[in-house]
Amino acid sequence: MKLISWNVNGMRAAVGKGLMEWIPTVESDILCFQETKAQPDQLDALPWPEGYHRYVYSAVKKGYSGTAVLTRIKPLRVWNGLGLEEHDQEGRVQNLEFDAFTLVNVYTPNAQNALARLDYRLEWDAAFLKHLCALREHKPVLFCGDLNVAHQEIDLARPKENVKNPGFSPEERASFDRLIDAGFIDTFRVFEQGGGHYSWWSYRAGARARNVGWRIDYCGISASLASKLRSAFILPEVMGSDHCPVGVTLALE
Repeated sequence: MKLISWNVNGMRAAVGKGLMEWIPTVESDILCFQETKAQPDQLDALPWPEGYHRYVYSAVKKGYSGTAVLTRIKPLRVWNGLGLEEHDQEGRVQNLEFDAFTLVNVYTPNAQNALARLDYRLEWDAAFLKHLCALREHKPVLFCGDLNVAHQEIDLARPKENVKNPGFSPEERASFDRLIDAGFIDTFRVFEQGGGHYSWWSYRAGARARNVGWRIDYCGISASLASKLRSAFILPEVMGSDHCPVGVTLALE
């Protein structure tokens, strides 16, 4: 099974940049999108490729946040959110139960400039980890999306300059530590321990051309899926957003 996750930074903008033509070329069983920035009726009107079940979860605020999943495999059950009103207004979490695992598509809140939203972000991180652990009691978990944090210095091009910036604060990194300590696996680091591999680049100063980026998009799994993991990858050559797609393949019966 192949899964790809991509923060498209606006689904309608991505469609204008060739998203719908790209989807069939990657032959992915599941595609998870973040930051769709559209309401359900706007997403329904787009020219989706055939052969996929589609699920969308939009923010209450129009033109903001939002997630969507395309899947060739029909899920057993689909529900949205963390089950907490204070965290379920921005279309950030989709849950899809399949035979072998539960999928969580996530768009984690940004801590914002001057870490203005850091307190909320840390509350979110704690609630999200609790959610994953509760799901794991019933089935293995595969989560993917934009987690808005570079976990270690190797995960961004300029760590020293960004220590107090959103996405690389000690507090956010510690939240990701707790995710790993709880037994979840950052799949990309199973296969690649080197630097220079990023999934987001600022639009400023030609950052992408110079590969001055951050790895803030992840595919994670519970440890019980580790024996099924076959690959984890980043697709930096795919344009259309300030993020690029990331993904995994799993050998599932």
